[in-house]
Amino acid sequence: MALNSVIEAIGQTPSVWLDRMVAARGLTGRILAKLDYLNPGFSKKDRAALGIIEAARRDGSLKPGQVVVELTSGNMGTGLAIVCGILGHPFVAVMSRGNSEERARMMAALGAEVVLVDQCEGSVPGEVSGDDLARVEAEAQRIAQARGAFRADQFNHPGNAQAHEVTTAVELWADSGGALTAFADFAGSGGTFAGVMRGLRAVSPGLRGYIVEPEGAAVLSDQPVRNAGHPIQGGGYAMSDLAALRETGADGHLQISGDTARQTARALACEEGIFAGFSSGANVAAALDLLAGPEAGGCVGIVICDSGLKYLSTDLWA
Repeated sequence: MALNSVIEAIGQTPSVWLDRMVAARGLTGRILAKLDYLNPGFSKKDRAALGIIEAARRDGSLKPGQVVVELTSGNMGTGLAIVCGILGHPFVAVMSRGNSEERARMMAALGAEVVLVDQCEGSVPGEVSGDDLARVEAEAQRIAQARGAFRADQFNHPGNAQAHEVTTAVELWADSGGALTAFADFAGSGGTFAGVMRGLRAVSPGLRGYIVEPEGAAVLSDQPVRNAGHPIQGGGYAMSDLAALRETGADGHLQISGDTARQTARALACEEGIFAGFSSGANVAAALDLLAGPEAGGCVGIVICDSGLKYLSTDLWA
């Protein structure tokens, strides 16, 4: 089947049962992993990028040819670079220098103008804190105002969660044969968790949702911040108020350390042949913890958020 553009290839990614990892740890139940690293931009953020831009074009808040600006850890920026390039919108990606350099290079290769923002004093490269993100947000606001641009605003725009509600949730439920009992996701903007849970609860009201956060920066579970810097890029910014989660309750919270996310991502590659990034490792680790605890014998859905290729300059594969 030939597509009219690459944005028609966003979504409908395959799902894989992680039965080898489950069996190797002596657990009961199943984990269904949606391989969103196989989207054109190598991440789940392609769905949100397309959802936000299409919604903004429909309601007129994004005019033909208007510049789009967004802060990003790299994945949303890559998705927006693809979508904006196809639909005729110049795109400016604003990103912390703490994120892996592969992301900046990929966005630039896709036609984005990439603005890199220095980290706060004392921040560690590869560990983007909430304070680092605040610097990026301030620069994104400045550029948007100066250039009369549309802010994609992934942390607040409803098109983010809606995209996952009408695509990711529907696909996960169908791929599981209606067997899912729970869903777990690492919290970045919160859009994936909120959208997927709305979609899944529409067909299975008792299905449980778990928010995954980095150990030491688990503010969504009302824990104090002990370690704002961690290697799980794309989330865990110690932001206690995520717009997407205000009306989407969680049944539980899990904390995963950076080292556990790293080791699980490596195990995922070796045991299941899935080459993914830090947040995917966190999601798999969380799902394994659930099968070892409250979801024993159940069926946990997760998303493989992005590709391990985006972390070759980090210690993930060292």
